[in-house]
Parts: sequence; C-alpha cells; structure tokens
Amino acid sequence: MVPAPVLPVHPATNGVSPPAGEGSSQPPPKSQKNMTKAERRELQERQRAAKAAAKQQTATPNNQPNNKNQSKQNVPPPVVAPPPALNRPRKSGEGTPKPPVTPGAKGPRESRSMSISEPPVLNARSLRIFSHFGLPKPVSAAKGDIHPAILRLALQFSTFKISGANARCIATLTAFKTVIQDYSTPPNNTLSRHLMTYLSPQISHLVAARPMSVTMGNAIRQLKLEISGSDIDLPEQDAKNALCHKIDNYIRDRIIYADQVIEETAGKKIKDGDVILTYARSSVVQKVLLGAFAEGRQFSVVVVDSRPMMEGKKLLSILTSAGIQCTYLLLPALGSIITEVSMVLVGAHSIHSNGGVYSRAGTALVAMMAKQHSVPVVVCCETYKYSDSVQLDSFTKNELAPVGDKFCSFPLVTPRDKLTLENRARLEILNPLYDLTPPSTITAVVTEVGVIPPNSISSIPLALGRL
Repeated sequence: MVPAPVLPVHPATNGVSPPAGEGSSQPPPKSQKNMTKAERRELQERQRAAKAAAKQQTATPNNQPNNKNQSKQNVPPPVVAPPPALNRPRKSGEGTPKPPVTPGAKGPRESRSMSISEPPVLNARSLRIFSHFGLPKPVSAAKGDIHPAILRLALQFSTFKISGANARCIATLTAFKTVIQDYSTPPNNTLSRHLMTYLSPQISHLVAARPMSVTMGNAIRQLKLEISGSDIDLPEQDAKNALCHKIDNYIRDRIIYADQVIEETAGKKIKDGDVILTYARSSVVQKVLLGAFAEGRQFSVVVVDSRPMMEGKKLLSILTSAGIQCTYLLLPALGSIITEVSMVLVGAHSIHSNGGVYSRAGTALVAMMAKQHSVPVVVCCETYKYSDSVQLDSFTKNELAPVGDKFCSFPLVTPRDKLTLENRARLEILNPLYDLTPPSTITAVVTEVGVIPPNSISSIPLALGRL
C-alpha cells in the first residue's frame, strides 16, 4: 500500500522569502495587469524604499567615519518590505497605506513643496497689510505708442525728481501740450474722438510710474471735457492750438492766480512779532511767507521737518536767503516749541468733501498738537485740489516714499551707501507719504474763493458755479 503524499508546511515569514536551500517553492510573480490596486501600490512603495536605501548605501563610502562606533551609527536600518496586501475589502476607518519613511529621504510631496513654495529671503517678513499702498517702482517698458515727453515725465515722477501736487500737475499739462501738438488725426477719424483714445495709454504710463494725484485727475478730467467739446469743423491745427490755449488758461486761473489770491488772503493773517510754524514744504505756504515778509511784516518761522523726504531743508534755505529769521527742528521735538507758536500754516495735497485734509505724513500730528495747545491751524489749498470723495483715514489709500535716505543733503563723512537703510532679510522699511488731518483739528481753509471753515468744504463746487 503506497503512503499518501505529505505536503510541506512552511512557517510564516512575514513577507520575507525563506533562505535558499530549504526546498521551498513560491508561486510565480503576478503581472501588474493581474494585480489589484492595493497590490500595485504596495509594489511601488517597495520599489521606492529600495531605491532610497540604494542611494544611502552609495553615499556612505564618500563620507567614511573615523571610528567603528560612528560607522555603526551611520549605517541605515534595514528596510523590510511590508507584506503584500490581501485581496480583502477595506474597513471604513482604514486609510491608504503610507510609504515607509527612510532617514535622509524626502517624500515626493515634501520635496515638491520645498522646491516650489520656498519664498525668497527678502520677502520672509513682508508687510502684506500695506501691500495695497502705491509702491514706488521703476518705469517698465512702454506699452503702446508713448510720446517721448511722457516717457521723460514718467521717469521724473518715479525718481521723485518732480514732487508736489502743483508741480506734478503743471508738468503733466505741459507734457500733454507737446503730445497734442505732435498728434495727427488718422484718416476717417475726428480729433475730438480719436485724441482721447490716443491719450489713454499716455495717462496709463504716468499712472504706472506713480499713482495719480487728485490734482492730476481733476486736470485730466477737464482736458477730456475740452477735447470732447471741440468743434469738429475747425481745421486740425486750429483745434490743437485751441486746446493748448485752454490748458494754459487752466494753469493760469486754477494754479497761478489762485496762489496769488491765497498769498494775499493768508498774508493778512500774519502780524508783526508772530511765530509761524510750518511743516515740510508747501509751494503755497512758501509764497505766503515770502509775500508777507516783502510787505514789511516782521515775524519768525519755525520749520518742522521729518524723514524720509526732508523737504523742510529746501524751504529753510529759501526763507533764510530772503532774510526771514527761521528755526529748524525735527518732528519729535515739536512739543518743546509748540507753546511759543502763534499760528500753524500748512499746505495740502488734496481736500475732501468731509473736510479732511490729505497732506504730507506728519501734518496730522502737527495739527493735533496745535489743537491741544489752542494754536490756530490754517490750511492753504487751491480749489482744484478738491475731491468729492470722503476719506476717513490714510490707510485705505496711500503711497510709499522711496526706501533709503536719497533726499539727505548734509555733508557726509561716511559713504552714503553705508548709512542708507534698505530692506533686508529681517528688516522692512515702511515710509507712508501722506496722512489725513481730521477736520476737527483745522481752524480754517484759505482758498481763492475765500476763507472756508472745514465743515463747509462741500460748498466749494457751489462757489465755483458748478451747481
């Protein structure tokens, strides 16, 4: 009687094949087409772990340890492949198996995030809360047919060679006169329609160099109104001459003559022996002080200045060269001299319908300090700086001054490059250019249409006959 064959029984090996010579036989490996999704995933994880281990083994001969103890510490642990997944349904709480973590190896997701989303060092501490401020930036390449006069003016705006509301508006209108004279109407078009299309990229290029001021916006709006109302029956050269003449009238009436009226009205407020305090530099305030001194009034001026523009130095040199007695101090020292001041005289970048005055950063601090010590605050402002909008703070809309002491004019022993503060890895410099002075701290606003209290600023359009 032949005995029945006995099948060999092998112990569990936890996924590790038994050593050779034991007579064990394994079924042939499945092809990837016959594998389930879980088995294919496990196979890919084993291959990835084997590649990581091979990389570590090839890297160890280059860094040979000095002693045996270090060699034992540097040897990576053996990688044990997980057992093949059984073809069984997964439980509801069971997730996808994760690849084995080997020392010194990064997973694909980690390496991808490190290579793509690694921020530069300079932006590690970026003040994103002020990212909506108008940042000074170099002029980019011109988009469209940009006139050379506009290219030159945009470069001067971006480098702050031309600053101040009046100076920027006059320079813009003067450049537009050149653009209009060099313009020629294409065939089958009219000047009143095509010229406005031609001016649009010119304006966009200026705005790209530096945010548009209220004065520039009002002047450009008036220019477009004059272009749209030009007579289409006029010859082209006559129409262009008429537009340039209207631009000259706007500069004369709204800026030059307005400053003369403000100079005469505000100059009458200055008496002999007064101490006038002014902040930074305003072209209108400068004319008021020089005009009052030319009429024989004896007074002194306190010029308060602040970084980064340091515009008070230019005003100080002009007043002292004219013979006016002046005192120069920085903004933190304002409290030590405010009790000796008779009146505060400041300018404005724009004035809003709610009575708020938008001016150089630091003006609000000067006005509040003067209000605390019962010193009258008088603002000199032309009516073409009026804006129908209501502004309550200087955070929603502002502009940043250039970084660094580019406007410093003191003689320096140390090179300027070593004294200039610039953005670094752990240093972000923020220089807001304007602030908003609340109407409660302003005594009166002197315009070419009269002296207006701050709570009646909204009546300026009525005084100009617009309503």
